[in-house]
Amino acid sequence: DLRAAFSKGEFELHYQPLVDIAANRISGFESLLRWRHPQKGMISPAEFIPVAEDIGLIVALGEWVLREACAEAMKWPADVKVAVNLSPVQFRSRNLVQAVISALAHSGLPARRLELEITESVFLAETEANLAILHQLRELGVSISMDDFGTGYSSLSYLRSFPFDKIKIDRSFVKDLARRADCLAIVRAISGLGRSLKITTTAEGVETTDQLDWLRAEGCNEVQGFLFSAAKPGSEIAGLLSKFAERASKAA
Repeated sequence: DLRAAFSKGEFELHYQPLVDIAANRISGFESLLRWRHPQKGMISPAEFIPVAEDIGLIVALGEWVLREACAEAMKWPADVKVAVNLSPVQFRSRNLVQAVISALAHSGLPARRLELEITESVFLAETEANLAILHQLRELGVSISMDDFGTGYSSLSYLRSFPFDKIKIDRSFVKDLARRADCLAIVRAISGLGRSLKITTTAEGVETTDQLDWLRAEGCNEVQGFLFSAAKPGSEIAGLLSKFAERASKAA
């Protein structure tokens, strides 16, 4: 089904806003893959991405996502970035840097407007080779984010081995922020770490104004979550940007 879906164009990208807390503006969008199955309807990436990785389809699919996201971002204001998630399997293909160069060249998107998100599983195998690829990507001018920070094995050592531009605080810590002192302590520690290392911190899964207030107080730079918007198709982005700008100007 996945192979057929790819050839028939059943995949689509939706975009969730990243909001700059201090400026109260949308600073970027994270592109999220969706599969509109003709019988089963919309299928979550959590279900099909592992299968796509197992059968090797993720490399071609990942290249399509890069091209599509960069082309879509060209329709947005020049200060709005696009973030794309990378799979560890894409690193193994050794074609990743070329795929990024190609997506930027075809779309005309400046490299500084592309953000690549990786999880720490990229470091669990072939670390040296993968680090070399990350450095090549950085040299292109794109930014690199560490996704799901704090949920894996030894994130702190990864921050020493590569100069990340951003660390994303996992939603599991944000969810219980107001109720659990340990979650607040972890968020505070990650924000402080970000400030000390001059790395942007983004909190995922923000659903309430309470959570937003806590994150603002702890010095988080960016937030994303249903409080602002679910992921939307590209056709709805212009409306989302103008609605947010209008709301921000009223608040000011």
